Amino acid sequence: MLSTRPRMRRAAAPILVGAVVAGCLAAAPAAALPVRTAIVDAPVEVVADGAALTISPVGTYETGVFDESAAEIVAAFDGRLYVVNARAGLIDVIDVTKPSKPKKVGEVASGGIANSVAIRADGLGIAAVEDADDKTAPGHVVFFDATKKKPRVLGSVEVGSLPDMVALTADGTRAVVANEGEPADDFSTDPEGSVSVIGLPATVSAAAQADVRTADFHEFEAGGSKTLPEDVRVFGPQPEADRPVSRNLEPEYVAVDGDTAYVALQEANAFAVVDLEAATVEEILPLGFVDHSEPGHGIDPSDRDPQGAPTFDIRTFEGLKGMYLPDGLVAYRAAGETYLVSANEGDAREWGDYVENARVKDLGDDGLAPICDASPAAGFTGDADLGRLNVSTAMGLSADGSCYEELYAFGSRSFSIWTTAGEQVFDSGEDFERITHEAAPGFFNSNHGESNLEGRSDDKGPEPESLAIGEVDGRTFAFIGFERVGGVIAYDITDPAASTFVTYFNNRDFSVSVDGDGVDLLAAAGDLGPEGLTFIPAETSPTGEPMLAVANEVSGTTTLYAIAATS
Repeated sequence: MLSTRPRMRRAAAPILVGAVVAGCLAAAPAAALPVRTAIVDAPVEVVADGAALTISPVGTYETGVFDESAAEIVAAFDGRLYVVNARAGLIDVIDVTKPSKPKKVGEVASGGIANSVAIRADGLGIAAVEDADDKTAPGHVVFFDATKKKPRVLGSVEVGSLPDMVALTADGTRAVVANEGEPADDFSTDPEGSVSVIGLPATVSAAAQADVRTADFHEFEAGGSKTLPEDVRVFGPQPEADRPVSRNLEPEYVAVDGDTAYVALQEANAFAVVDLEAATVEEILPLGFVDHSEPGHGIDPSDRDPQGAPTFDIRTFEGLKGMYLPDGLVAYRAAGETYLVSANEGDAREWGDYVENARVKDLGDDGLAPICDASPAAGFTGDADLGRLNVSTAMGLSADGSCYEELYAFGSRSFSIWTTAGEQVFDSGEDFERITHEAAPGFFNSNHGESNLEGRSDDKGPEPESLAIGEVDGRTFAFIGFERVGGVIAYDITDPAASTFVTYFNNRDFSVSVDGDGVDLLAAAGDLGPEGLTFIPAETSPTGEPMLAVANEVSGTTTLYAIAATS
């Protein structure tokens, strides 16, 4: 049984903003303007009976920038947080030696649009940076020294198009970069996706270009030496005639285990297995689909339910499946085996004139094929049923392409645990929608900037975006952030197949709707749109206890949470 416990919080003290110095770090001047912190007075919380831990916000750094990706990905090192400020092209450096009073002490210039950051145990900082003028051009990995009071850029190497995420091997000898290779916005060109494997120096210094190797998907093309499984989604327009598979696959997120990397191919609904020694993609494993007709896997697919108004209404539907389409992917070990944990966000391709998604009720109109008369989904096209739900127009067609036999929604509104062979051992099913409804029933499936009821039911629900894994008191936990409704949910995943819900905490004041009320109320809204999470173990935490850092791209805030074992 679950219990809801709102908890009152006081806002932390004001903090100062550091000055910009290209390529290095600058101390915050005394004249800098104060920025208010954003821990709300009454965050919402749902706690499972016998929960093994609690999550409590300690301090927040606020940029004051709304919905401009001012806080995306966060890494921790030596009492500081390094936060990707994507559009500013910076890595903001925040001192958290006093966690309740985080303050920005400077920034590292990236030379482009920063997308991801990781820091090795010795302080070698690594940032994945896309070209600021042309995202289809080769990107860069920038190296910096985080051991210095004023960190400095050490150099850079060129990698593939749109480097979106960088991860380190446990021994620190390699960086692995997911080069997403998204199409141009007008779909005039579609670069290849790839994975860069960078050999790192033993010292805090930049790698050389000769240290970069590229794992590509060429052998999965027609006539190649490797087989592309049928359920790997390769679809949509092909601006270039050559290498359609390589140009279609878009690496999103990297999980590393020893000499192997597992790379999420989000839109393809699959992950790639990369041999880091050889820098080759060994295989691509499809993730399959969730069947929303099965008990425990229902969804609320409409913002206009049977009563004609938004209400909480989770149901199962024959003929409806969900594509996992994970964003975040993390590897961990349990009982000597490696498992992958995925946050199943969902994502549609929309470039130029090509739009993959359509509402169910619009199938059969504007040149779209209708639902087959014999499909079990044919009776659910009203707004109160599936009519409002966005589904893929690239999936579920009959063999002759004349009608849709099944419907495929984006994302599964869940997180999953997989073996490294692609076998699912756990899925949270409809937990996320039920738990977030219990936490804030008046704002179930709310959007991020705008506080509303069921604003995202017709799309991807709470939208699990990314996750972090950490050990607390001898047990392993997954912390998953919800991009839309907000908040972080924790599951005990010590035994992968028997994973259990622990707690959900959302540092958000739903009475504040920033989209409608303006940026002036941003601080009062709390955290909106969690994008990146990092677990800080007790041995490297400023408090000596484990913590969680969460970067929120919509509110531009980075919040530190204390994690406390309850037994």
